Amino acid sequence: MSTFSVDKLVGYSIFSLFIRDEARLLKVLFRSDDYWVIDKPAGMSFHAESETLGVMQSLAVAYPDQRFFPVHRLDKMTSGLLIVACRSDVAAVFGKMFERHELEKRYLALSLKKPKKKQGTVIGGMVPSRRGQWKLTKENENVAITQFFSLSFQTHRLFFVRPLTGKTHQIRVALKSVGSPILGDLRYAGEAADRGYLHAYTLQFDWYGEVRRYVCLPRSGAFFSAELMDFVTTQLDESLLKWPSRK
Repeated sequence: MSTFSVDKLVGYSIFSLFIRDEARLLKVLFRSDDYWVIDKPAGMSFHAESETLGVMQSLAVAYPDQRFFPVHRLDKMTSGLLIVACRSDVAAVFGKMFERHELEKRYLALSLKKPKKKQGTVIGGMVPSRRGQWKLTKENENVAITQFFSLSFQTHRLFFVRPLTGKTHQIRVALKSVGSPILGDLRYAGEAADRGYLHAYTLQFDWYGEVRRYVCLPRSGAFFSAELMDFVTTQLDESLLKWPSRK
């Protein structure tokens, strides 16, 4: 009969506590029988990396009696709103909604560099580049469409971003293309910082005839300060912003 040594047992207990602490980093903002909305912390991958839990594994550890199905994902450096389905049929419904671009998403981003234009739309094909990067092309394959407004805040540029498609690294590439790489995004020439300053801020969609809207301010980051959050909530009135038509 196999047995655990004391050292193995202690190590196992420490590891169990570690993964549970990792799981607690996820904050549940809304839950129903169909889907949950969570606030993903910056620095957590969607899938597990070596001994570090990803989003789905963290949820499984924290809520072992609940099944979860991925609907969409956020980059490791990106924090904020993320939907997970509770059943496979619900995941399929969300999949169709994402394909038809029926979810309105808004992101907050910070840069130290002034953009080439204060607002606009970035359109281009997305293709893999070197060192895990993506780049924009003038081709019509894998097209990404990103709209943005930018405002000055102290020494930074605040971006309010509306992605109309959901391509890998889409916002990061779009802001670099207008001369404003995201603060902390070293992969795309952003200045070093304590985190990548991209956050999924709002999410809105129609759920069987009812409009569902979720809002989530960043929880971490020295430059996502209380003063900046006050600025966002008081000055970023979307009813006063006129986004270009989707057509």
